[in-house]
Amino acid sequence: ILMPWGAILLLFALRFRYPYFIKEATYARRIAIAIYRTTKYLKSKPPYTLLDRFLDSVRKNPRKAFIRFQDETYSYAQTDKQSNKIARSLLKHADLHEGDTVALLLGNEPVFLWMWLALAKIGCSAALLNHNIRSKSLLHCFSCCGATVLIAGAELQDAVEEVLPALREQGISVYILTDHVTTEGLESLTDKIAQASDEPIPADLRANITLSSPAVYIYTSGTTGLPKAAVIAQLRLWAIASLFSICGVKSDDVVYICLPLYHSAGFAIGFGGAIERGATVVLKSKFSSSQFWDDCRKYNVTVIQYIGETMRYLCNTPKRVSDQVHNVRMAIGNGIRPEVWRTFISRFGNIDIKEFYGSTEGTLGFLNYAGKMGAIGRVNFFHKKLYPYALVKFDQEHDEPVRNADGFCIEVAKGETGLLVSKITQKAQFAGYARDPKQTEKKKLYNVFEKGDVYFNSGDLFRTDHENFIYFQDRVGDTFRWKGENVSTNEVSDILTMATSIEEANTYGVTVSGYEGRTGMATIILKKDHQFEPEVIFSHVTTYLPSYARPRFIRIQDCLAVTCTFKQLKGKLVEEGFNPAVITDPLFVLDETVKSYRPLTRDTYQSILDGRFRL
Repeated sequence: ILMPWGAILLLFALRFRYPYFIKEATYARRIAIAIYRTTKYLKSKPPYTLLDRFLDSVRKNPRKAFIRFQDETYSYAQTDKQSNKIARSLLKHADLHEGDTVALLLGNEPVFLWMWLALAKIGCSAALLNHNIRSKSLLHCFSCCGATVLIAGAELQDAVEEVLPALREQGISVYILTDHVTTEGLESLTDKIAQASDEPIPADLRANITLSSPAVYIYTSGTTGLPKAAVIAQLRLWAIASLFSICGVKSDDVVYICLPLYHSAGFAIGFGGAIERGATVVLKSKFSSSQFWDDCRKYNVTVIQYIGETMRYLCNTPKRVSDQVHNVRMAIGNGIRPEVWRTFISRFGNIDIKEFYGSTEGTLGFLNYAGKMGAIGRVNFFHKKLYPYALVKFDQEHDEPVRNADGFCIEVAKGETGLLVSKITQKAQFAGYARDPKQTEKKKLYNVFEKGDVYFNSGDLFRTDHENFIYFQDRVGDTFRWKGENVSTNEVSDILTMATSIEEANTYGVTVSGYEGRTGMATIILKKDHQFEPEVIFSHVTTYLPSYARPRFIRIQDCLAVTCTFKQLKGKLVEEGFNPAVITDPLFVLDETVKSYRPLTRDTYQSILDGRFRL
């Protein structure tokens, strides 16, 4: 059927006047479908959870590949049976009951996914521990989720044994995924799983689970102190998992997950999204730029996940004639810079990049559905109506929003940078942090635009342009991002001051040419009659901090600048950076090759800028 000329002209006029009309309409339709589905799940009796969606896929497509890992493939039915065996072994040996929490200290492997499904089947929630953390941080993360059981991978047994005395004091049951352990206080689990039945788990074991019940605890460093456990309820997990459908992922897509499963991106968006779509997951133990595209070709991957650094690493690999020989059609993630986006598309083909913004515990997310380079989304009337938000003026010096004479916040003008705040409503609830009411309260802003309203403080700064596209500008407070991880400056400072020679430490992030995010730098004061011992401090930070949190630069001063309320001043230090031509204080740089901190000379500084000295 031929379209009338009037209709064709109307379409052209709409396209010219509203260039993003079609993409906006598609986005609005997908949002509406996602909301309709979650509303339906909310009203169903019993409530329909992400686990139920998985079990439906098991019934409909039992032989379909669900997880591909190395040279192994596990179908939906095989995954179901594996999780049944784990669930039964935990019921028998760990004395778990509906409502209990189990902490998982595991790497990226199929058993991580089976374990969560198993716990969901018996009505338990999982706390996803970052397997890079050690000592004090590990113990803190375990304690704040209220878990009664810890399950760890065999390769992480040493990390567990380090905190085992404290865990035993609390009466915690600790299991290692191995056939045999000799350490007192540890139990093996793999042998018990092997002996268990794979018969289905009765649904009445989770009969009291609702969509407001915790599904998982995911840790976020936030803006201060040690990591906090964000409570992800069943409904919130549905919302995060729905991102794939809003992006246009289909059931026949093959999703490549190389991001850590203890993160919301790998677990809730990747794994959860694959369940929601009924898709196939290709799981990688860790990101490898040299193996990335070979994996995509080997497994016929169609959808990839990324963080800004991931894309840059891929762009930095040697060019190959096979660069565009793949079936990847979509990339979903956040943190990609415009220049990397441009290079990536030019080199690897016209892949549909879906840049989004959202925090693990936040009440709001954005999606760049229009494909505008550098933006994280666009102001959309329907989206803003459903989930009210605003960019408000923020006072960096006092670390709080600016308020007018009436005590209300002030929205910024277009093009101005402002703090993102989102209204807490019945539709957009803020569950807060487990066992941490103080930090939960700190994320709330009251009387923002009218008496009695409550908003979530994202801690992030944004601006909008003349076309209503939204751009991420920076983080406020005491967090910076490096190597795809949020780093809490307070936590790093606390670890540094545990060293014998360090009196005080002020940690902050500095920008380095050629790198995404900010790298860690610490300005320290030495204790009286103590010298800076480079090897000792190197050993200290590598023992107590994961690689991404270790300060790459150390500056030594006689005293640290503070405000009148005794808060450390970071602004001037951040401005001065690590340039030895500007700074007269002693400067050191972390050097993995000599396992020490070495003096930061002008030559070394130049080699960092040139990319010859890698951070």
